[in-house]
Parts: sequence; structure tokens; C-alpha cells
Amino acid sequence: MVEFSKALTAHETPIPGVVLYDLPVHGDNRGWFKENWQREKMLALGLPDFGPVQNNISFNEKAGTTRGIHAEPWDKYISVATGRIFGAWVDLREGPSFGTVFTAELDPSQAIFIPRGVGNAFQTLEDNTAYTYLVNDHWSADAQGQYTFLNLADETAAIGWPIPLEQAELSDKDRAHPRLADVVPMKPKKVLVLGADGQLGRALRTAYDGDASVEFAGRADFDLTDPASYERNWKNYSAIINAAAYTAVDAAETPEGRRLAWEINVTAVARLARVAAANRLTLVHVSSDYVFDGTREMHPEDEPFSPLGVYGQTKAAGDAVVSVVPQHYIVRTSWVIGDGSNFVRTMASLAERGIKPSVVNDQIGRLSFTEDIAAGIRHLLSTGAPYGTYNLSNTGDPASWAEIAASVYELNGKPRQAVTGVSTEDYFRDKAAAPRPLNSALELGKLEAAGFRPADAAERLAEYVNGAPNA
Repeated sequence: MVEFSKALTAHETPIPGVVLYDLPVHGDNRGWFKENWQREKMLALGLPDFGPVQNNISFNEKAGTTRGIHAEPWDKYISVATGRIFGAWVDLREGPSFGTVFTAELDPSQAIFIPRGVGNAFQTLEDNTAYTYLVNDHWSADAQGQYTFLNLADETAAIGWPIPLEQAELSDKDRAHPRLADVVPMKPKKVLVLGADGQLGRALRTAYDGDASVEFAGRADFDLTDPASYERNWKNYSAIINAAAYTAVDAAETPEGRRLAWEINVTAVARLARVAAANRLTLVHVSSDYVFDGTREMHPEDEPFSPLGVYGQTKAAGDAVVSVVPQHYIVRTSWVIGDGSNFVRTMASLAERGIKPSVVNDQIGRLSFTEDIAAGIRHLLSTGAPYGTYNLSNTGDPASWAEIAASVYELNGKPRQAVTGVSTEDYFRDKAAAPRPLNSALELGKLEAAGFRPADAAERLAEYVNGAPNA
């Protein structure tokens, strides 16, 4: 007998991500009515916004009909339309919860959410039982080839079927599925890192070292300017980290540089955004302090764009494109330092050779070391932080380029006085150069509220100078 007027309630289960729901069913002398799936209310209860695209119904004429155990490469939201079932679910995903079992009886007043890779099975307890499910990918023969199966009679899972399997209605295929010891676990969806050979890309390789679910693609593997690169089976991915960009700030002011900057920083980003939105992927995009004109001493995430040059204009346009992707992180950085040619290595090389440089002293900001950017990106993805824009630089007091250069000299055993400060106007006088923001420091409160605090910039600088060879 269906229980009427339950409160809509979510119940966690021993299998991560599997959630059992009580549904309000309203009945009278005519029958009953229920909201089987109501997106807004379900999201408020924590159901993932899984984007169902297909609705299937399994009608079972006789009690004892038993189907499964099938782990499919998509998420499912399952409920009973009429009748009653005994449901059994086994985690067949790669990881520590592999083999975990959960069972429950379901009638029309209940539903259950089953994530990709969790084996699903049921046995009907009444004649004329209709079992219905929403899925977030379209069934195909190719997709069926990605299923993972477990035998209904597996001794390790030890499911207590109400109707013994020898008395139940089973298909020959279901009888032949492997035991748990022979099951190849379903691998997680992959994270694709683009720009994997750049400074940030190399830091991401280190951050994700040993994680087989992360795929790295350099320019030879994924050409952002080639539409053919975007033609792949995106159903096997959960996120894209775009660590690629055109960053030649001064060259972007030339006719050829302007074209390349727009092609890589905007057109390619628009293609990635289209892929992410169409396939419900999380898009992580790295932005820059150059989207601002530098008139504020400290830049919050929601400051309106005011770029001064072509590079900044293309980065601002890319940010605007990414912001419409439902699942996105825009990670805004400044003054990036990593494994490659950069300001700190240049200053270290000059110090080693005894050169006394003139360095700009009226541009103020913080360094962003790539190991911290990579760790911050991993933190946002792994914790499921709220989507949106996050400033990410190292912490500490903002400093000028001249002050940073003097610190590099000091760390190399040279006098700070070897560095002479000069204004931006004087430094670039009679030079072809892009305009630069004078203040690049980023507010970091939003990132810290999300649980990540980068290292102090001065500490990272000392570690970097002492550990990195001179350029």
C-alpha cells in the first residue's frame, strides 16, 4: 500500500552519490498523483543537476522478474510507477567504495538517484510493476559497450533476493555476468588539461602526478585553432582545464599578434565553452589582471572590465564567453611565475652576471606561482566549490617589479641597491609596448572562503630562487 503525503526527503546511502528519496504522493478515491521529479525542489535537496535527456519505462508482467546488475556510463533517476520492487545497487566504480552494496524496497512513494558506474538491479515484488528511469545520455549500441556488469548471484555482494534467483525470471545474459573478482571497475570520467606544455601546464602535471583520470594535451595533441581538435567523445570527460593562452602582451599590439590573440584567447575559448555547455562539463579558464585598467589598488572578482590593450581585451572577451557556461571556474591570476622563461629567472640571470638593471617601480601587484595556481584549480574542482570567478595569486603585501627584482638580487647574494627603480613611462619611452595596469593586486577573500589560501609570495620567491636554475 502506497503511503500518502510523505515529506520530500533525501536519505544518504552507504554508496557515495546514491541517494534515496521519499516522494509526496497525494491520493483520494480516484487514485493518486505525485511529482515524480521536480528539478527545483530536488536541487534544493542536493540532487545533482544531472540533465536528463531520455525517459525509459520497464514493464514487468510477473512478480519475480529480476534484471541486472548493470552499471551504465550515465546517471539515472529511478522510480516506480506502479507496483513494488526490491532494488539492489553495487558500486562498480574504480576506487575505495568498489563493491559496496545497498538494497531497499521501492514503491511509487520513493525514488533513487544512481550515479554513473553504480550497478543497478531490481526484482519485482508484484505483478504488473512499471519501473521508470530518467537518464542523462541517449542509449546507443556503442554506449552499451561501455557497461560494467556483475552477476546477480555474486557471493561477495551476497544480495538477499526476496524471491530466490532459481525461482525468478532472469535472462540468459544476466545469468552469465562475471563475479566481483572478475569485474573490471568502471574508470572515472577524465579531466582534460589543455596547454599542458606551458608553465601552468607543467605545474598541473605535477599537481596531478599519478592521477590516471587526468589527460594532458599540448599543442601537438590539441590544436586550439583547428576545429577538428574539438571532435572527440566528450561523454568520457568531466572537466576541461584551459591552461593555454596567447600571452605575448606587446606582440598582441601588432597586426599579426592581434589576430592570434583573438583566435586563441577568444575564438578557441568560445569553442571550448560550446563543448562544455553541450556536454555538461566543467570548464576551468585562466584569466589575467590585464582585464582591468589598474586604477583601483585592489581588484575584486566583480570589478567591471576595463582592459587597456589588445591582450587584456581578448582575456576580458574570453572571460565573458566562459561566464555563460553553467559549470565554470574563471581563475584570475597576475604576474605568473613557473617552470620556464619569466621575470624572476631573468633577474636571477642578471644578478649572476653582475648587471645592474633599471626596473619599473610604479606597477604594483603580487606574484602568482604556478604550483599554487595548479593547487588552487585542483582544490576548486575536487571540493565542488560554487562556480564562478576566483582571484588566485600568492598572498602577502603587494610589491613593485623593482622591489621584487631587488629581492631576487638579495636572495642571490647581491645588494638590493643594484636594482634601480624607474617609472613605467620612462622605461617604455620610445619603445613599442602595450599599456599595462599600474595596480594588479587581486582580492583573495573569495578563494579563502572556498577553503584555499595560497602561500606567501615572499616565501615562494625564496624557494623558487634557491631551487630554480638561472635562465
